[in-house]
Amino acid sequence: MLSFGFRPFFLLGAIWAAAAMVLWIAILSGRLVLPTAFDPVSWHAHEFLFGYLGAIIAGFLLTAVPNWTGRLPVTGWALGGLVALWLAGRLAVTVSQYLDPIAVASADLAMLLVLAGLLGREIVAGKNWRNLPVVALLGVFCLANGLFHWESATGTFAAQGYGLRLGLGAAVLMIALIGGRIVPSFTRNWLAKRGDGRLPVPPMQVFDKIALAGLLVAILCWLVRPDALVTAVFLAIAGVLHLVRLMRWAGDRTGAEPLVLVLHAGYLFIPLGALAGAAETLGYGFVGAGTAQHLWMAGGIGLMTLAVMTRATLGHTGRDLTAGGGTKALYIAVIAAVAARLAAGIWPAQAQLLHGVSGAAWIAAFGGFAGIYGPLLLRPRKTG
Repeated sequence: MLSFGFRPFFLLGAIWAAAAMVLWIAILSGRLVLPTAFDPVSWHAHEFLFGYLGAIIAGFLLTAVPNWTGRLPVTGWALGGLVALWLAGRLAVTVSQYLDPIAVASADLAMLLVLAGLLGREIVAGKNWRNLPVVALLGVFCLANGLFHWESATGTFAAQGYGLRLGLGAAVLMIALIGGRIVPSFTRNWLAKRGDGRLPVPPMQVFDKIALAGLLVAILCWLVRPDALVTAVFLAIAGVLHLVRLMRWAGDRTGAEPLVLVLHAGYLFIPLGALAGAAETLGYGFVGAGTAQHLWMAGGIGLMTLAVMTRATLGHTGRDLTAGGGTKALYIAVIAAVAARLAAGIWPAQAQLLHGVSGAAWIAAFGGFAGIYGPLLLRPRKTG
């Protein structure tokens, strides 16, 4: 369990994603009141963005950075300590009503800060300079979490504050940066095995850098002035650029392997979220700004993390890189959760029912991951 970072963090992250949604549904129905100092909506937003995603970022980077640098991974008691810090953060936030706000923030930020320090040390020691931006974005993610805590402690509605937007923006940029490498790379590898045909454009060309710069500008505008006209314009530009970027990766040729296709589907939510945000700001939207934001939160983050979790688990445990029936069902469940959440914005009279459907589909996806992939994460790597 402590032989590689993806094992404990993917499993516990998935369990928390499902469990936190169970708690959220109970809160929405009035059957549960958590002893947290956060208001219910802010707790929900925090625990999925900084709680769940924090675990998955840790699992991914603790597994990827050794491959990037050629150095040994963090394992054993050191890895166990990181996991314990993450668990302490989840407990502190949940019962924060009884704790000092500084103690809660310290407990919650500890894992991310230690992780950033460890990964920064490894990248510098391995002279892997091209991946320093990833650690920088992790640092911004830590800062955003601290800002979220400060806003909540000072009475600000943190679910619509700077901390949430900064954290979500950092997450979206991580997906755009890392996804821009792995999606075309994995697609090329799979297509090359099938023979001749159109392959993805190699990653990080001039167009990719322009698209990333456009997204960075759009997110900075959204952070400072989410309702401004200039923000809508840059979000629209970023959305179009990243749609074109995605089209260059030959995703239309991957339908025979959902394990590859889902990477393209997950990335698609990045431009869709930008375009929906632009439409809402310009007055042409029909789902509401909060619902549009879920295209990034539940769609981009939810589906892309699940895609990476399934692929990394199969690959690092010695299984074939192909999606079975259960894995396909997990992907469909996340997409159904996003679709139901969007429908709730379109038909507000049915919002309570549709929120329940969305939550149930989310629980099925991440609870299903724990059920299907948990045994692989708990067993030694398959050999032979």
